[in-house]
Amino acid sequence: MRDVLIVQNAASGGPRRMGDWLAADGLELEIVRAFEGAPVPDELGERALVVLGGGYLPSEDDRAPWLAATRALVREALDEGRPYLGVCLGGQMLAEVAGGLVKGDAGEPENGSTPITLRPEAADDALFHGLPEVVTAIEHHKDAIVALPQDAVWLAQTEACPYQAFRVGPAAWGVQFHPEVSPERMLEWDDHGFDLAALHRQALLDEPAATPVWREVVRRFAEVSRNS
Repeated sequence: MRDVLIVQNAASGGPRRMGDWLAADGLELEIVRAFEGAPVPDELGERALVVLGGGYLPSEDDRAPWLAATRALVREALDEGRPYLGVCLGGQMLAEVAGGLVKGDAGEPENGSTPITLRPEAADDALFHGLPEVVTAIEHHKDAIVALPQDAVWLAQTEACPYQAFRVGPAAWGVQFHPEVSPERMLEWDDHGFDLAALHRQALLDEPAATPVWREVVRRFAEVSRNS
């Protein structure tokens, strides 16, 4: 059995550099391309779980029928204390499964390299401790978490979308941003009325400082996964 199960929800939403980093840290990955109809496993077993982004709300089963099976795996990860990392849709799914609230078209959309502010609670977190107080990450979303689960630890925020990173239990993390994405990915985005060239230029300027931070966060997740 592979060490980490990764659920991919969109053709453009692969693990990208996160997958390379996890593999470099000695983990074997199983990537389920659920958007193509690949079956989501019934059980997680002893694996860690990563759920990536996609243009759906966590319970839009009519548009993405595999989401129900994916939510069941998230529930299993929480119940069994398995390491979990949810990115964008995956972070929203963690919030919803654990009792929080996600809303479509919520607040102000975030696109491009965005300053993320760590909260004091991050100081004791296995993934986020010791990071810069403010670090950029690439965002591309209009849906958002509007209420965290009651027992969640709130780790990072932005002004437009407060719930940028959080933890539920000892080893389940959700992030709204995309640590797996580099600026080149932005060139593949559709133009939705924002200045894509300007956003790309800013992301290139921010990337030298941001990449080592997200590399370290993924390394720490790999360590948690190996030791669980």
